[in-house]
Amino acid sequence: MYTEQIIREKYRKLTLLLIEKGLLITTMESATSGQIASLITDTEGASAIMKGAFVTYSNEAKIRQGVSAETLERYSVYSKETAREMAAACRKAYAANIGVGVTGTMGNVDPANESASVPGQVYFAIDYNGNITDYYLELEPQPTRLMYKLAVAGEVADRIFEIMGE
Repeated sequence: MYTEQIIREKYRKLTLLLIEKGLLITTMESATSGQIASLITDTEGASAIMKGAFVTYSNEAKIRQGVSAETLERYSVYSKETAREMAAACRKAYAANIGVGVTGTMGNVDPANESASVPGQVYFAIDYNGNITDYYLELEPQPTRLMYKLAVAGEVADRIFEIMGE
């Protein structure tokens, strides 16, 4: 399990690595509601690698930013297919090298998507220059919403480092 301090340090290192390599990153976040983008931009100089990001907390917001309504209907908002479209759409929107899409349910059932909502299940995808890899997490109960977000963020950072060969 990660502590907040460990995750923040991980993102400091990730942001500095992206700056060093000149790689742009963006996110489309639902379950983490912008936490990953916030962690990236906590490091000075992050404007060199983060031009913007999306918090798409509702299905409508996801559709407005490029996720197909058909995908949401066929696979649900909580699926690897949705996470993949989120990652691709945000990467394309900002002409970034890396796009991260995150969707899932944290500690409670989502009243807007009750039939698809399973607390602790999170899907995310990373689009690295057009190559998309998707992931699935089952989170242990966390004491706060922030800790749910940070747990997901820690996993996302680890996977980005892996994809980059770091």
